Amino acid sequence: MKKMIDFIKKIYIKYKEVVNYLIVGGLTTLISVSSYALFRQFINNYMISTSLSWIIAVSFAYIANRIFVFESKNKGVLLEIIKFFGCRLFSLGSEIIVMYILVDLLKINDMISKVIVQFVVLMLNYVFSKIIVFKK
Repeated sequence: MKKMIDFIKKIYIKYKEVVNYLIVGGLTTLISVSSYALFRQFINNYMISTSLSWIIAVSFAYIANRIFVFESKNKGVLLEIIKFFGCRLFSLGSEIIVMYILVDLLKINDMISKVIVQFVVLMLNYVFSKIIVFKK
């Protein structure tokens, strides 16, 4: 049992940033879906609910990525926030465009397309965060 625990620790240490990114991404998704469901209880407009849940989820993602994933020590927090939200807006736009291509042009099922696109967005957000937002 100890060997297994030591092995898991070794793997975690080696891939800490990626593992933490996946955990934060999962929590961000949970927050996005939960806040959307909550807003829909009070706001009878899915676009407004989507926008509000996106703001909450991306705000959480910024804080969690800054502290737990990339362990940022940058003093220019405002610039970092602007870059983070800008990159997330870009990936949101990319997601919409790729969904359009897959669903409307290639006639791929929207749920299958959504899953495919989520992997693309996940990688895009990680790369943007690593080389643009939280660069050392």
